[in-house]
Amino acid sequence: MGRPKNLRGFFEIIKDKATISKEIIISKLPNNTSSLNLAILRATSSEQSSTPPHENQIISILSFGHSSRNTASSCIESLMNRLHHTHNSYVSTKCLIIIHNIIKRGSFILQDQLSIYPSNGGKNYLNLSNFRDNSDQETWELSSLVRWYARILESLLLTSRVLGFFLSSEFKGPDSDYFLYYKSDKHKRDGDEEHEKEKVSALLNEELLKEIEVVVGLIEEISKASELLNLKQSKLVCQVMNLVSEDFYSAQKRIVIRLNEVKERMSNFSFGESVEFNCVMKRLKNCEEKVLFLFLNHKWIGFWDLVDELMREKIGTEKDGGRSVMVMSRKGRSSESARYDQRDLRLDDFRFSSGRFDLNRVQSGLRFLNI
Repeated sequence: MGRPKNLRGFFEIIKDKATISKEIIISKLPNNTSSLNLAILRATSSEQSSTPPHENQIISILSFGHSSRNTASSCIESLMNRLHHTHNSYVSTKCLIIIHNIIKRGSFILQDQLSIYPSNGGKNYLNLSNFRDNSDQETWELSSLVRWYARILESLLLTSRVLGFFLSSEFKGPDSDYFLYYKSDKHKRDGDEEHEKEKVSALLNEELLKEIEVVVGLIEEISKASELLNLKQSKLVCQVMNLVSEDFYSAQKRIVIRLNEVKERMSNFSFGESVEFNCVMKRLKNCEEKVLFLFLNHKWIGFWDLVDELMREKIGTEKDGGRSVMVMSRKGRSSESARYDQRDLRLDDFRFSSGRFDLNRVQSGLRFLNI
């Protein structure tokens, strides 16, 4: 799999070698960015196509994030140019692996430059939805992995905008060296988790539901990996799947914290918020069979039991002075289906976001007349 199977692949290897030789010569000149171009070319070479970028090559690229912002910007621009100007599925996959490592392990400056490139962002952030490599049957099949992997990274970038941090950069998986170190400091680990729980408890219902929805969207994309199981296994494909599995574990941890918060405050949900939450839970539940098949050795620790428990909560109507009031909300707006007997609307109370507070209502004397 590492050897070129056709004339096109052979010429791509020759072209890469010639470009690398040119960059080596230019990199010896002062005041240029060829050193980072050279690092990216070496890490994403079409030679040894089935082999993922070496750890030392990835570290070399990540090191440009510890310099100036201009250097970090040039690094991201060079990487994106490499990604968007190649039609080789192996090169594209290696570029995406490097982008993934920037999201997971890169410095703040490097992550920041990645998150704002291009400036308009958007759903099709990496612009690989139409990627095809029809060199042979194997590269054609690998193209589907490239498109799926790009959607995963796009979801990670979208999730980071909503949560306020890169979800996968917080990963402390059971097999990672960092986890072994972090696990030994139980006080710090528990402190970080409690800190996040406090942050989540301060969210408004609308904000909490938005965070759950965006993480569920990531899990939905990950679950689509079940459609790629017919791909020929290689070190490159295995590296992609290992990185994505870490994202899933991190997503599961984040969503459990938020689902437990929903459990605490569900009695304060309006009808519309309950409907919205139930729809998101159905989307998550639809992923269960696929992710169970993908992650056979993963300990779920009651994850799906929690999902089932929350889905069993019935959506009802609110009571106001003995009358049933159905409240529908969408994007922060609400309307009422039942008519009031009087023309005045009283704001008798305001609810805190979290239902875990004993005093969850604050009385107010405000009254709006003749609405």
